[in-house]
Amino acid sequence: MKIMVGGTFDPLHDGHRLLIRRAFELAHPDGMVIIGLTSDSFANRKSHPIHPYADRYRDLTTYITSLHPKARWEIEELHDQYGSTLDADFDALVVSEETFPVGQSINQKRRERGKPCVEIHMIRCVLAEDGRWISSTRIWRGEIDTHGRLIHRISQKEE
Repeated sequence: MKIMVGGTFDPLHDGHRLLIRRAFELAHPDGMVIIGLTSDSFANRKSHPIHPYADRYRDLTTYITSLHPKARWEIEELHDQYGSTLDADFDALVVSEETFPVGQSINQKRRERGKPCVEIHMIRCVLAEDGRWISSTRIWRGEIDTHGRLIHRISQKEE
């Protein structure tokens, strides 16, 4: 199967890792995974700072390589939320609960273009220790680490 998944992946956290692992599981050893990685200009719409594309590309490549995937894979730069999903021939899209509406929009736009809809595989967002979603925003705020562990700050009263 040919599977597509996308994101900013900054910082790369356990939710992202699950998304990517699921894409490779669906692809099977003889499949292909296309990972869309947001361009710097597209990523800068986020509410927190973003590392440069080259750094995010390197971190993503390092993680994927550590999985020792049997399926072929490539990373494509995304300049919008759709990338090549509107015209490409592929079988399935892997999304999170948070990005499921984008998957639905992709299928709607594919229908409008006369392309077949693709399967949408939604993973549950990974929860941090406090039961809330792990997110890049929370990591950048210093609330949690990339594994969802709470970061305890020493308050002035405790010093």
